[in-house]
Amino acid sequence: MTTETEDPDHKENKKTRHSIGAKKNPDTETAILDAAADIIAEKGIGGLRMEAVARKAKAGKATLYRWWPSRGALLLAVYQRKKPSVCYRDTGSLYDDFLHFAKDLIEIWQGENGLFFKAIIAESQSDPDVAEKLKDYHAERLEALAAVVTRAQQRGEIPQKEDPTTRAELVIGLLWQRLLNNRLDESIDEHIRMLANSDET
Repeated sequence: MTTETEDPDHKENKKTRHSIGAKKNPDTETAILDAAADIIAEKGIGGLRMEAVARKAKAGKATLYRWWPSRGALLLAVYQRKKPSVCYRDTGSLYDDFLHFAKDLIEIWQGENGLFFKAIIAESQSDPDVAEKLKDYHAERLEALAAVVTRAQQRGEIPQKEDPTTRAELVIGLLWQRLLNNRLDESIDEHIRMLANSDET
């Protein structure tokens, strides 16, 4: 996870929190994300408005838009702060790596985080900005899981010729499908085993 360094020279105005430029000030960042989360809790994702967030957080709109250029970017930032980090483990086995990833994510999605992410996906169907940011978020997760597949190729578990992204996308697609269809409680082990197997073995 990327960490930000706090500027010791930051001073907070009683009315408006001041930006420190391109680098995020932790106090202001927290205030903005808290404000956005509160608004979502009160009005739902559809009620999230950038101007309302800036007003509630006592932050300048210029600062808000500099750090999160769009509503979709802010929405995904709120989700990422709420969601615990998922580990991309190196167990020496692609099946075990995939299974740990899947079960960690399913555990995260069992509660409020899963409902929130489902709401983001639903919002993306009618809001192009949210759809674009969700696409970016998906691409980042896909790249991280594809690196797990690449490790397996280097170990000789699966063919070198295959695109690591394809296998990673099948795993993520399976998990998203389980989330959207309320099937997180069903066993996923055999599906993961199929996705980890090599056609050449």
